[in-house]
Amino acid sequence: MSDTPTVLFVCVHNAGRSQMAAGYLRHFAGDRVEVLSAGSEPKDQINPTAVEAMAEEGIDIASNTPKVLTTDAVRASDVVITMGCGDACPIFPGKRYEDWELDDPAGQGIESVRVIRDDIKARIQALVAELVPAA
Repeated sequence: MSDTPTVLFVCVHNAGRSQMAAGYLRHFAGDRVEVLSAGSEPKDQINPTAVEAMAEEGIDIASNTPKVLTTDAVRASDVVITMGCGDACPIFPGKRYEDWELDDPAGQGIESVRVIRDDIKARIQALVAELVPAA
């Protein structure tokens, strides 16, 4: 792993879970981690309820756009975190893979999305503690 690790978050639509995780990692780690996100079947826009839930935390993901998962993105990453995308993510030796079981926020109300958001936040805080040396 380089001095600046690269983390890739992958979910099916790249419109909710992976976008919230990427938003939190950018917020907590700043430029000490390179953050990527992608989806195996990306939607046209970010889930508006996910945008609302993150805005409550002071994190703006509204201008993000879902991206398609590419082999190059996986190859460029040190850590690949999947969130319900099944076998769509290519596997490369030497990469760290984690699968986070999280409910899909698609079609859910703000109360449910807040629970998912808070779970993601806790996981991201633990990830930052592992990846980023204390200043």
